[in-house]
Amino acid sequence: MTCHVYAAAQVFVPAPPERVFALVTDWPRHREWMVLTSAWEAGDRVEAFTGVGRLGFLDVMTITRWEPPHVVEMRHVGRLVRGDGVIRVRACAGGSRVIWAERLRPPLGPVGWLLWPVARPVVNALARLSLRRLARLLT
Repeated sequence: MTCHVYAAAQVFVPAPPERVFALVTDWPRHREWMVLTSAWEAGDRVEAFTGVGRLGFLDVMTITRWEPPHVVEMRHVGRLVRGDGVIRVRACAGGSRVIWAERLRPPLGPVGWLLWPVARPVVNALARLSLRRLARLLT
């Protein structure tokens, strides 16, 4: 049995779900809101490079569920990042609530497990910052 770690963030966006979902799934525009990340479509999958310059990693994902304008689920199938992620967009008064959650297998085996208590707050902070940037783009 493989154990996973969890990361999640959410934000209110003063825009309707259709507009939010369109931006969230416009992969080339991820660099505008997702911290340190550029993404692109590659056939039937999405690839995203996270890092600075040449220092970083490639995250390869396949879409496992697509329900516009409310849900996109992805399976991370790359060498370093493996697991499942979801972005949900829910209508609420005055706009939408965006929820981004990841269930991942820590990279680097036991070292990844040892580092996760330190990495988790950083990962969650970067996710929150990214979602705040997304909200600003849609304001």
